[in-house]
Amino acid sequence: MLSLCFSGAITAQRKPIPRIKYGSNPAAGNTFVHDGVRLYYEVYGRGEPLLVVHGNGGSIADMSAQIAHFRTLYKVIAMDSRDQGRSADSNSTITYEKMADDLAALLDHLKVEPVNVLGWSDGGIEALLLGIRHPQKVKKLAAMAANLTPGEDALEPEIIGLIKSLISEVPASQKETPETRREIKVTSMMLSEPNIDFKQLETIKAPTLVLAGDHDAIRVRHTVEIYLHIPDSQLVIFPGATHMIPFDDPALFNATVERFLRTPFRKVEMLNDTLKSLEKMRTANQMDE
Repeated sequence: MLSLCFSGAITAQRKPIPRIKYGSNPAAGNTFVHDGVRLYYEVYGRGEPLLVVHGNGGSIADMSAQIAHFRTLYKVIAMDSRDQGRSADSNSTITYEKMADDLAALLDHLKVEPVNVLGWSDGGIEALLLGIRHPQKVKKLAAMAANLTPGEDALEPEIIGLIKSLISEVPASQKETPETRREIKVTSMMLSEPNIDFKQLETIKAPTLVLAGDHDAIRVRHTVEIYLHIPDSQLVIFPGATHMIPFDDPALFNATVERFLRTPFRKVEMLNDTLKSLEKMRTANQMDE
């Protein structure tokens, strides 16, 4: 009873830790300009840099569970993509190449490279493009639910239908508001972008972890094709999971990515490694007899 009371007294004296509002934190936020666009970013933690990249129509806040976890291990850098979050609007059509180049410019601005990169959805596409277009800036890549093309070869038909309905069902009275114009511009991009050839993935030099849910918005076979075209890659398909697993089960998702980032990459040889493990298993079984 004494220990319980003592413990309770200590707890009562502790001040509550304020909840950090990622994506809207003046203490960690800053801006810089690239390609004429003012871009908002936040930096947390210390150590080896990790760039986290959000999805379509989102913001840094969407990666809150990842920032909170990885900031204890890395220097986490997060940016709102152009025309999204607290970043400013651009005057031209958005492409994933432009957004990947924005990320490269951020790394130049912060004078950090190479970095580990974790991207989700559109962020996963940008992560792959960063590895293709700016290979010297990337140490390791983790791309969750990325796609290379905008059609049904990559996306489930229901998702394409949803994107079209989101655009078509906007009331005419709202189409000219700045917020709605921004949403339509960003959402419409998914019907014509990205346009990445599988061959381009073969130029990625960074070890890459390709991830998706088994009930993802991205077709599983498309995710597997991405994995097969990256020379040094590993594949994770989360069971019973959707496109939203970084939010739905951040403990599992973050642990999976962390293991990949913290473990030295080794290219597995299917036959040789299988036979080595088989021999070890048989030796262990004989010792138990």
